[in-house]
Amino acid sequence: MAEKKVVFIAFAIEDERQRDFLKGQSLHLRAPYEFVDMSVKEPYDSAWKDRVRTRIRRSDGVIALVSKNSLTSSGQKWEIACAKEEKKRIRGIWAYTDDRTNLDGVNTFVWSDKNISDFIDSL
Repeated sequence: MAEKKVVFIAFAIEDERQRDFLKGQSLHLRAPYEFVDMSVKEPYDSAWKDRVRTRIRRSDGVIALVSKNSLTSSGQKWEIACAKEEKKRIRGIWAYTDDRTNLDGVNTFVWSDKNISDFIDSL
């Protein structure tokens, strides 16, 4: 079996259910990867940022769940900026079929098993 890949998930807290669905995909037996997220409901302090940066550094890549909520999520914006600083590959996945929000600097794809698997396989 291939080495397990670690993928950090950046998402707006309002899209927590979609994050749960995405994490559920990693439970599938053929999925050689695990998802990591650092969701918090409190304000983002420097200790949180340090922990997130450490997790992003340890990750093979980052999936950003993109929705209209992403535009106002300071935590998700910071996670994406951190991933770019750490030179991690980022794949945007639209969280909803009826929401095609664009985030500057994030290539975003339709949520499909193939789009997610292809990204993870490329890491």
